[in-house]
Amino acid sequence: MSRSASSASSPSPAPAPARAGGGGRRGRRGGGNGGEGRAGVEDDRRTRGWKGPARPFQPEEERAELLRALRPVDGTFLVHGDPSVTDWTAYTTLLAPLAPGAMAWTAHDPYTEQKRRAAAGLGARAWEIAETPDRSTTRIVSGRMPG
Repeated sequence: MSRSASSASSPSPAPAPARAGGGGRRGRRGGGNGGEGRAGVEDDRRTRGWKGPARPFQPEEERAELLRALRPVDGTFLVHGDPSVTDWTAYTTLLAPLAPGAMAWTAHDPYTEQKRRAAAGLGARAWEIAETPDRSTTRIVSGRMPG
């Protein structure tokens, strides 16, 4: 797969199979496991629904471009759909055709349990990536940063 972008849509959309947490700086091409490393990016509507009307700060295409620049990421896709759909079965429905070997998300993600269940349902490894200290946009804008 080239370092390209595509779109994914489902009646039951799912969150991203990979995130650009601190772990995004580690690894080799192809996600470090010999396969293709694809990263899903929540579209602006879903992000706004979860984080509020002033978010996201960067448009979806810019977030996808940033992920494609990471060594472990071979390509990205946008996840479209109703922000209220977060059930683990929605994740598996969207991601099953990709047959992911792993799903990753940033620590403290509010949908961690759904993502763990989806990974198990897909037979994929579950990777919770630690946040990069002092880099959480949500914490910066809410004034909850340490220091």
